[in-house]
Amino acid sequence: MIPLLIYVTIFVAAFFIVTKVVQGAGLKDYTSLKTVTFGDESAVRPNRAAGIISILTIFLMWGIFTGSSLLPGFLHAPGPYEGTTTFTYTAEANGQSDDATVTVVVHPREISTDAPEVDPGDGFAKNDSAAIAQWRSGLIRVDRNDELGRDDGATVVAVNGQSIAPGQTVAVDGGTVTLSDRGTPNFEPAKGWQMEPLYLPAPEAVWTRTIEVVSSGFRNFTLVEHLGYSLFRVIVGFVIGALVGIPLGYAMGLSDWFRGWFDPIVEFMRPVPPLALIPLVIIWAGIGEAGKIILLFLAALWIMAIAARSGVSGVKISKVHAAYSLGASKWQIMRHVIIPNSLPEIFTGARVAMGVCWGTVVAAELVAAEQGAGMMIMTASKFQNTDIVIMGIILIGVIGFGIDMLMRWAERMLVPWKGKG
Repeated sequence: MIPLLIYVTIFVAAFFIVTKVVQGAGLKDYTSLKTVTFGDESAVRPNRAAGIISILTIFLMWGIFTGSSLLPGFLHAPGPYEGTTTFTYTAEANGQSDDATVTVVVHPREISTDAPEVDPGDGFAKNDSAAIAQWRSGLIRVDRNDELGRDDGATVVAVNGQSIAPGQTVAVDGGTVTLSDRGTPNFEPAKGWQMEPLYLPAPEAVWTRTIEVVSSGFRNFTLVEHLGYSLFRVIVGFVIGALVGIPLGYAMGLSDWFRGWFDPIVEFMRPVPPLALIPLVIIWAGIGEAGKIILLFLAALWIMAIAARSGVSGVKISKVHAAYSLGASKWQIMRHVIIPNSLPEIFTGARVAMGVCWGTVVAAELVAAEQGAGMMIMTASKFQNTDIVIMGIILIGVIGFGIDMLMRWAERMLVPWKGKG
């Protein structure tokens, strides 16, 4: 909840500063104040300042909630407790009570620390000590060195003067103490707001691991080879899906027979997620490279078919009539009217299909792959190498974004009339 509030605060502050103060100062004429023309796709373009601030905000929050050394300390969210703390427990046995102090050393997980030596003190309840790692908790058998222990009927009845019963919790300096069902104090250090490195390492840790994988590789393959295999599979699966799906979509858009024949199949397969097809693909094509390509082919096929069908169906009939009135043949209608006017829809479908294929390749590489970005991520997750997992996710996102930008550029070059009526 707190990260969401911080994110929303940064968004609102950046919006007003950029749009009202920085850019608003340059609005001097009526034309610059006009609203966009709805329906004209070229009228709304991404605000570059918003894009840059958005990316920086994500990395800023990442650093804030991981205690990154790249940020000054005052920007760090409260971290987990580290240091030495104490709490006092009260034990009762045979109608008498006694107090003892427990000294707890909370240390980083990667640093092994022994419990400190303490003076046991007087009375039947003796002082104790323990060493507990950050983000972890530990049962402290306070009766282990007491003269009267659990077997003698001794029970812990209070912590720092507050009454406590099994299942109840008392806040102490540096954490909380919860009494277990058997009456043993369980100390849990305060976790703060930062994420444990096991779940989210700091940006510099991910960068360090990335440099290590680039130089040394991962499981006998370099990082470039892993990404290259994934990209190759995606491109091959997408190209085959487009080569089959686009003609199929054109046929469905131009012929009622083809539409009636293939529409039930396409509409049935369209909502089926590619992941659900993995068992069937294994049975049909085995666990080799062909199975991965077939899965990506099926992921792209239906999207491209629907995009081409929609593009053909969306051609204005007035343009067809105008071409016929000028003496155009059916092939000329197809070449100069149908195809150009359907290309915008096809390019939109291609971008969607490529995104789906790039996302599906992770699942496709689960099928006994020895190389690939998905294989790298899944193998790293089994050994809790979260930094490699995040590295793989970032690289997959960057490459996917690059592919989408490349397809947008190709669309602007090949279909300059899109959005212009």
